[in-house]
Amino acid sequence: MFGNESDASLDPRAEPRGQYSYARHALIVRITHWINALALALLFMSGLQIFNAHPYLYWGQSSYSRRPAVVAIGATKNAGGQPIGVTRILSHVFDTTGVLGLSHEDGQLSERGFPSWITIPSVRWLAMARRWHFFFAWLLVFNGSIYLIYSILGHHLGRDLAPTRVDWRSIGRSILDHLRFRHPVGAASTRYNVLQKLTYLVVIFGLLPLMILTGWAMSPRLDSIIPGWSSVLGGRQSARTLHFLIAWTLVAFVLVHVFEVMITGVWNNVRSMITGRYEVAPEPVTRDVSHDRH
Repeated sequence: MFGNESDASLDPRAEPRGQYSYARHALIVRITHWINALALALLFMSGLQIFNAHPYLYWGQSSYSRRPAVVAIGATKNAGGQPIGVTRILSHVFDTTGVLGLSHEDGQLSERGFPSWITIPSVRWLAMARRWHFFFAWLLVFNGSIYLIYSILGHHLGRDLAPTRVDWRSIGRSILDHLRFRHPVGAASTRYNVLQKLTYLVVIFGLLPLMILTGWAMSPRLDSIIPGWSSVLGGRQSARTLHFLIAWTLVAFVLVHVFEVMITGVWNNVRSMITGRYEVAPEPVTRDVSHDRH
């Protein structure tokens, strides 16, 4: 998931020039990127199958507190007696037939939280979903640790991700450029902009650690190592709700990331994450009009 990871030590000199190729991604970055992408995808899909076993989210320590669920997905019947899928978020109720609550399984409508095409396994099999989830959770932790250690020892974090004073002053311009789908070319395209830096830092040091901690809080075996610490998150059910919300936030990050890859050059970006080589487009040449007048 750590796409667009350029190594500043490999960057060419920032001066106007024609199209050229340079080594953008180190081998270890490319390997950990694809492992993380696979692990996160399978974690998400197996997690949805685990959620399907009890498609309700609560806030607090227990689901037996008689408090209404924060989120509830299920099926009911409409005024005409026809089954419909229903999703309730707080006090707001939505008809989500065909997607959430009631979807097709083996050609027939079946009551289930998320549809079979987005879960692993596709059939209702909680034990297998937990096996998939726990295996890829530990793979993500191990692989992410390798990436983090490499980034620290290789000075990638401090050199490429830490925002500079110039970065902080360019936030407004960077937001406008993204809204207008304007992206840097030439030597500027070899460096992170401030929004990229901040986003990656939030994901690496915010969302992923919280995902691990909330997952830990839901495990009685792991929670027994430091009894009661899950209360810091508001209780075990609160941890489950936070875990669910963080997972969807990561999905949003991935979707934006893929969108940016597409509009800035799919083949060039994907190739750089496979071979390590990135083609830098030539910078536009601006004529010196004042010189021409003389």
